[in-house]
Amino acid sequence: MQKMGAKKRQRELVRQERQRQKATARAERRSKSDTDNLPADSEDEDPDLIGIVAGPQPPVVD
Repeated sequence: MQKMGAKKRQRELVRQERQRQKATARAERRSKSDTDNLPADSEDEDPDLIGIVAGPQPPVVD
């Protein structure tokens, strides 16, 4: 009977370690995506377009 409990404990330890690895990978992806959203400081970028955000624009008032 003792052997069954040891196997279950080992499975739980493996599961916990896998969850830690997944959490670390999620945090890395999140931090990487945060840096991807920053404006590029590239010389290839058109200076007239720097700071323009794609998407719906506010209505033009005449």
